[in-house]
Amino acid sequence: MKHRLQHKLEHISLQELKDAIIKGGIPLLIIVIGWEIIEDIIFPIVFWWLGNKIHPAFYSVIPVSWLLCLHWLIVPILWGLWMKISKK
Repeated sequence: MKHRLQHKLEHISLQELKDAIIKGGIPLLIIVIGWEIIEDIIFPIVFWWLGNKIHPAFYSVIPVSWLLCLHWLIVPILWGLWMKISKK
């Protein structure tokens, strides 16, 4: 768990953010930060809400959403969609 937390914090380190700007500009930076917000804040809130409204088993998924790291998959997909939409 400690390793996963360190891994997540590496993605919002100053050097990682600078690298994102150099590689893809501000749009890539927004995608990286946006996905981290979704993954670390929005998903746990949704699972908490589902635990309250549907079934308490959803509470068990909250820590999983903090340990699971999907940016390696989602960021390239979102970047590809952005490149297609912006026609660059």
